[in-house]
Amino acid sequence: MSPNLSGTATGLFLAEAEVISTPKSQPLQASKKLLGAQYEWHIVWRNVLGFIYLHVGALYGLYLAFIVGKVHTFLWGAMGITAGAHRLWAHKSYKAKWQLRLLLAAFQSIAFQNHIYEWVRDHRVHHKFTDTDADPHNSKRGFFFSHMGWLMVKKHADVKAKGKVVDMSDIDKDWVVSFQRKYYTIIMPILCFLIPTVVPVYLWNESWSSSWYIAGVLRYTLSLNGTWLVNSAAHIWGTKPYDKNISPTENLSVAIVAFGEGWHNYHHAFPWDYKTSEFSGYKFNYTTAFIDFFARIGWAYDLKTVPLHMVEKRANRSGDGSHHSAGNKKKEKPPHSHEGELWGWDDQDMTTEEKQMAEITHKKEN
Repeated sequence: MSPNLSGTATGLFLAEAEVISTPKSQPLQASKKLLGAQYEWHIVWRNVLGFIYLHVGALYGLYLAFIVGKVHTFLWGAMGITAGAHRLWAHKSYKAKWQLRLLLAAFQSIAFQNHIYEWVRDHRVHHKFTDTDADPHNSKRGFFFSHMGWLMVKKHADVKAKGKVVDMSDIDKDWVVSFQRKYYTIIMPILCFLIPTVVPVYLWNESWSSSWYIAGVLRYTLSLNGTWLVNSAAHIWGTKPYDKNISPTENLSVAIVAFGEGWHNYHHAFPWDYKTSEFSGYKFNYTTAFIDFFARIGWAYDLKTVPLHMVEKRANRSGDGSHHSAGNKKKEKPPHSHEGELWGWDDQDMTTEEKQMAEITHKKEN
C-alpha cells in the first residue's frame, strides 16, 4: 500500500507520516547525531485548527453534559483501550487470536490516533530513541511539545529516517493490521464519530447537538489527552525506581486516566511486560484486566512478564533508590541515555538471557 502523504483523515494528527517498512536485517543504529540542519518547526496549520476545534468543542460538550445532556450519553462516550496498538502490536508483550485482534483493531479505530501501522512504527522509534531528535515527541522540548505540539509541526528528519529502518516485519504479516490500514478512511469515521453520535439519538432520544459534542467530540478529546499525558507528564514528573538514566517516570495520576499506562519508568525498562507494571492486580490497570479476561477464554496467550528477581536486579543497579528493595537510598541522577533501549519483545538488541529469564503464562497449546 502507498505511503500516507496526503491531507486525508488518516494524516490529520500525524503530519508527513511515511508508512515504510524494511527487512529486519537492516541495521538500526541508535544515534543522537542530526541527519540534517538544525531542526526548525514548520507548523501544520490543518492540525492546529483541528485541535482548536476539538478542544473548544470539548468544552462545549462538557457544558452540555452537565446542563442539558443525558447521563447515558456521557457514559456511552467513555470508550477506549490500550491493549491493542500498544501492548499487543507495538511491544509484542502477548499474542492474540484473530477474533481478539479484530476487536482490538475496532477499538483502535474508535480511538482515532492514526491506523495501527503508523502508531506502532512511531511508538517503536520512540522507545528506541527516547528524548533524542529521532523521538517523535521528545520530552526535552517541553511539556507542550511532548503532549500535543509534536503533532502541530512537521517531523524532524531523524524521526522519518529511523522510522524507515525500525523493524516492522511482524506487522507487515498481520492481515488484521493490513485490513484496517486499507479501509481506515471508511472504518474510522464510522466507529469514532458516526456510531457514538447516532446511538444516543435513536436509543434514548438525545439531541443531535448534544450527542455530537458529548459522545463524539468530548469523548474523543478526553481520550487523546489521556494518551498524550503518557508522552508528556509521565516523562517529566514522578519517580524512577527502575532506571534513573531515562526520562520516563512512575506517575499514578497518569496511570488512572490512561487505563494503567502511567507506570512508565517500568514500562521503558521492560517494554515487553504485558502488564506495563511491576504490580499484580488490577488497581488502576484496567488494560491488564482486559488482557487477562481474554487469556482466560483463550483469545490471548503467551503473556510475557518479568520475574521479581529480574526487576529487583534492575532497580538496584540503575534505579533512583525509590524502589522498595533499595531501602529508599536516593542515588545521584546521571545524564540521560537511550543506549540499549528496546521497543519490545524480539527487538534485535534484546539478549537471549533476557528472553530466557522472562515468564510466559497462558501458553498456547499445540
